[in-house]
Amino acid sequence: MEISRRKLLQATAVAGAATALAGTSASPGRTPTAKASPRTKITGPATGEGFSVGLGISSMTGAVAGQGMMGYSEEEQVARGLRSPYYARAFIFVDNTTKQRLVYVNVDMACFFESLHREVIKHCEKKYGKLYPESHICITATHNHNSCGGTSHNLAYNMATSGFMENSFKAEVAGICEAIDMAHKRIKPARLLLGHSTLYTAGANRSLVAFRNNPKEDQAYYPQAMDPQVRVLRIQHGSTDVGAITWYATHGTSMTDANFYIAPDNKGLASYMWEHDEKGVRYLRGHKDFIAAFSQTNAGDITPNIGVVKRKPTGPAGTDFVRNNEIIAERQFKACKEAFDNAQPVSGLRLDVRYTYFDISNQKVEPPYTVDGNTWYTTPAIMGGSGTACSEEDNVRCPTWGVPFVKEGWSMPTLEGVFKALGITEMPKIPRKHLLAHEPKVPLLPLGYLPPVPWIPQVVPAQLVRFCDQLTLVCSPSEFTIIAGLRTRRLVSKILGYDLEDVVFQGYTNSYNQYVATPEEYVMCQYEGGETQYGRETLGAWLQIFAKLARDMRDKKPTPPGPAPDNYDWFTPSWLPAVPADTAPEGRKFGDVLTPPQRGYHRGDKAEVAFVGAHPNNRLRRNNTYTAVERRVGGKWVRVYDDSDYETMLHWERVGKTESKTVVIWNIPKNQPTGMYRMLQFGESKDANGKLTTYRGVSPAFRVNN
Repeated sequence: MEISRRKLLQATAVAGAATALAGTSASPGRTPTAKASPRTKITGPATGEGFSVGLGISSMTGAVAGQGMMGYSEEEQVARGLRSPYYARAFIFVDNTTKQRLVYVNVDMACFFESLHREVIKHCEKKYGKLYPESHICITATHNHNSCGGTSHNLAYNMATSGFMENSFKAEVAGICEAIDMAHKRIKPARLLLGHSTLYTAGANRSLVAFRNNPKEDQAYYPQAMDPQVRVLRIQHGSTDVGAITWYATHGTSMTDANFYIAPDNKGLASYMWEHDEKGVRYLRGHKDFIAAFSQTNAGDITPNIGVVKRKPTGPAGTDFVRNNEIIAERQFKACKEAFDNAQPVSGLRLDVRYTYFDISNQKVEPPYTVDGNTWYTTPAIMGGSGTACSEEDNVRCPTWGVPFVKEGWSMPTLEGVFKALGITEMPKIPRKHLLAHEPKVPLLPLGYLPPVPWIPQVVPAQLVRFCDQLTLVCSPSEFTIIAGLRTRRLVSKILGYDLEDVVFQGYTNSYNQYVATPEEYVMCQYEGGETQYGRETLGAWLQIFAKLARDMRDKKPTPPGPAPDNYDWFTPSWLPAVPADTAPEGRKFGDVLTPPQRGYHRGDKAEVAFVGAHPNNRLRRNNTYTAVERRVGGKWVRVYDDSDYETMLHWERVGKTESKTVVIWNIPKNQPTGMYRMLQFGESKDANGKLTTYRGVSPAFRVNN
């Protein structure tokens, strides 16, 4: 982390540089709009009033060391420490007229799984009764590829993390629930405004071969083969800005699979930038209570590694993925601030939600939702051979086969060993008619057919959320390509009678089940097509269900809940060895300094101190800290940085089998006040009986000079 948070924030304040970084001037205004049905009659003046809103935030950071990370599903990517925590940001919207409520949560994680969804629903039911029904809970992931792994109840998503990780699972659930509880307590009358801008330099299409197989009309809507639209919902309590939700499409892969530290990637860093003032002070610490969420849309084929180089992820700063992450975050932050500043009060505030589950593995998809006018069927999930190539523009390495959880020479166990352990003696036979539904995809791994239960979800949720005349969300758990998202928005906007620009597609919501490419993209057999799991007309199945939800909303009809989602919480194997008891080097104790700091540093330097540590997973310090930097002020030590600050970082490594070395890293800002400082490391050691003992390591003092 070569540059400080304050430098980032100051950079965005410089008008000329900020404009260049934002990249918003190339094509001002909105992208061309496809013709939609006449807008529904405005139902009220554009005052932005009529809702009450509560906001909350909590860390949901799980295990920061020794366990697999989620996003790239690579066995090698085991966490070595903490770069930055990741958070749940909750917004509760209350329609003051109808009294309907919506829980909206943005989570800084790779995928929000059904396993987590179920626990949050239970929490809301137990604590609030019928106030927040399942249908009115909308939880969406930023698709950050650096969060903790092993938190799904679907085996495919836990294979690379040595199975289910209960500690991270509980941390993620707790963070989400705490954010909701905080938002519930802080509901106040609010004013909503909506702003737009465009951003062309934070994403590029990583699958142009497939994109260019779509009809010319679709391609013309996105002339640069990416979705530049930025939409910001601005939230005020009285005349005070208290929060914002931004929607923009780019993958959470700036850090690439070369990163081994838990971090929230570009969208989480953009949130961080906005939630701190120009002096670097977190708003929540200063009781200014501003919460900024950056949500995804149809980012399936959009990469932030805009150089689009295979096996060599390349962004604005070349292959420096830390700096690339900072720049892509800055560009989103600047573009959303532009939209925020031009936001206008919304009209027709009336909360309306439609929600259902459907079995996407068993759908009869009929015209007009199929691309060729014929009737098609979806099938249980099958990963295609092209899906095994991995997203090469975002990966430094890919498994030999490329399958995220299967590769040649993989041990513990090999795929054959996994099958044997689960009692699978041979690969299941797939009916020929099912194989035909997947042509021309090579049917490599039949995830929906593997025993004892399907390895990825088959019953999934679909949701429509209408806030006002200018904002309706179309919510799916899948990764839609930009054209798949465009077709979905066109369909819903036409049925509801809204302008196309007022309907936003939101992926990664309420569950997760891989990709959705258009049929034209599917037949090109690129990565996104291979990861479209349920057949060529997977998109058609989604169009069909969203048409049903939109008609129900238009006609004011209730939507049946559909089949219950699968619950595989009984099938959560884990084969990661237990963390052994901690030991310290002979003659040392936990918290002792192994490598002291220099006697003095200059602003802009990097300070490091190594301590005798213990395993960080002995007790997860969620909403607490593993690190701190203190300054000597008036004869007392005052904390100035900790885990929540961008300047600090925790590195952990094993020494032998049972010893740990922890390193606290502080990237000293160039405007840091001179004076005396020290660095601290906190943790718990575990003895042979499992007893935990808290320790604190304190470095010698050192001076920061000009």
